[in-house]
This record gives sequence, structure tokens and C-alpha cells, in this order.
Amino acid sequence: MSNLDVKPKPVECGGREDVPGGPVHELLPPRRVPLGESTVVRRLLPGLGRRMVGAWCFVDHYGPDDIADEPGMQVPPHPHIGLQTVSWLHGGEVLHRDSLGSLRTVRPRELGLMTSGRAISHSEESPRGHGPVLHGAQLWVALPGSDRDTDPAFEHHADLPVVDGPGFSATVILGELDGAASPGTVFTPIVGADIALAAGADVRLPVEPDFEYAVLTMSGVTEVDGMRVDPGSMLYLGSGRRELPLRADGASGLVLLGGEPFEEKLVMWWNFVARTGEEIARAREDWMGGDRFGTVRGYDGSPIPAPAMPATPLKPRGRTR
Repeated sequence: MSNLDVKPKPVECGGREDVPGGPVHELLPPRRVPLGESTVVRRLLPGLGRRMVGAWCFVDHYGPDDIADEPGMQVPPHPHIGLQTVSWLHGGEVLHRDSLGSLRTVRPRELGLMTSGRAISHSEESPRGHGPVLHGAQLWVALPGSDRDTDPAFEHHADLPVVDGPGFSATVILGELDGAASPGTVFTPIVGADIALAAGADVRLPVEPDFEYAVLTMSGVTEVDGMRVDPGSMLYLGSGRRELPLRADGASGLVLLGGEPFEEKLVMWWNFVARTGEEIARAREDWMGGDRFGTVRGYDGSPIPAPAMPATPLKPRGRTR
């Protein structure tokens, strides 16, 4: 999925100086952003107070939207470098096309994972004859420096491992949770899990003390470590926990994101994750006038042009804790 801001601001992120050494509660306010022709998302990462959770560097939550008489998601071809995109649905379908020739419909609780590596382009759209509801999250994972120029790839995994317990069920999207490992390719220690809580659930979920975590509530109201988290909100939890208390009076759904703090310094701009402003500028030029990103075939519409570069230099900042 794309960042469709026409005037995107550079985001400097990474480094460990802003990672708390113990548990915290930081409620991250969403920012409403239009996406394509008829979808509005709630952007939770990056934000003013928090830019990354482990290697997770971008989180959009959308829906549930009634698209019965609407085109639904319509995101024309656009480029990426230096990251992975994770498409995760609770309702509806998204048709993925990319410059590798991939063509795949992603459905609820299926993993659509695209690794951009050195360069890829793709589009996403609600297919013709789509269902009446669209609800999901779009997530980005920053690639470490050693793998940021890897070959681009797309994976679709319809069968993901599930961790069950009294009052809850957790589908492992990426990484590992309580001994269950996703088949999705990862490049850093990371976890993403979709958790369904039954009414009256009172769960203590095992987590890694060296990871930092955040929880996005997809539906219902969840009490996370004693804090109420409403739908479309995300609670940043810091690190240092071995278990995470979760409660729900009614049925609820949430996404747990975590990972080892990302030590490298990054600069994010538009749909690119890089280490320098020069890398970003070169990628923009290649998208506007070269063949580096290939061609997405079959989408009924023109590619998205890149916004103008900001007047100020793009520089990553920060220091290692």
C-alpha cells in the first residue's frame, strides 16, 4: 500500500535512544489520511510521539467501511525500496499486482507479504464484485542494511499457525509467538500476531522481554495491561515484559506488533525507506524516468507520480543507546 500524501514529510527514525528500557503506556493518536479514491485510513505510525516498534515502521488501520456501492480500495501502481509491506484483512478482499508479475487476491487472515528490496512497484484494489465491507491494516517493516538491496519478492500464505488458549486465539502473521512461527520471510527478530478475544477473556500472553511492543485494536474494546484501547487506537508498551495481560468484556480483535529495537538510523519519505537523502532522491528520479521499478500490468489506470522533494535535506539522526 502507498503513502498517498501529496506533500509527504521526511521522517527520521531508528536508533535506540527513544526506546524505553522498561514497560510504558503510550497511547498513539491516529491521523486521518485519504487513500486512493474512496478509502480513508487512520495512520498510527510514524507519528510525532513514536516512529517505530522494532522494525515495524508504518501502520495504517482502515474500516470497517461499507463499500457495497463504492469502488473500495483503489491504489494505482507506486514504488517501494528498503521495506516489506504486510497486507492484513479482517473483512473484504484486496487484489495485489506487482512488477514481478504477481497477481493474487488476499482475503481475511491471509498474509500478503511483499519484499521491495532494491526496487519493486505494485498496485492494490478491491476486486470487481467485491463484498460489502473493507476492514484491515497495512503495515511496513524496515529492512536492515544488510538486506535492503535484496531481490524483490511476493509471498502469499493462506495457512498461518495459530496459538490457542482459554478465551483467545492468536494467528501468527510474522515471526514467532509462544513457539509458533509464521512461514513469512523476516530479516530481523520480529513478531506480528492477530489476536481474537472472547467475551470475558482474561489472558496473560507470553512475550519477549528484549522486544518492544505495541497493540492495535481492530474491533471491540480491549484492556491491555490495565489500559483501555478503543478500535483504531494503538498503545505503545515499551520493553521489559515477559507476559502481557489482556482483558475484554465483549468480543474484540487486536494486532500485536513487536521486535528487537531497530538500531540503524533511517530516513523515510513517501514510499521509500533508505539511509540517506541521496538514496531517496535517486529512487524518486528512477521512478519518474527509468525502468528500475519495472511495470505493473493489468491495472486500469496510470501510476502515481512522485511528489516533489522537500526543500530541506533528508538526513537520518539519532544515536545508539
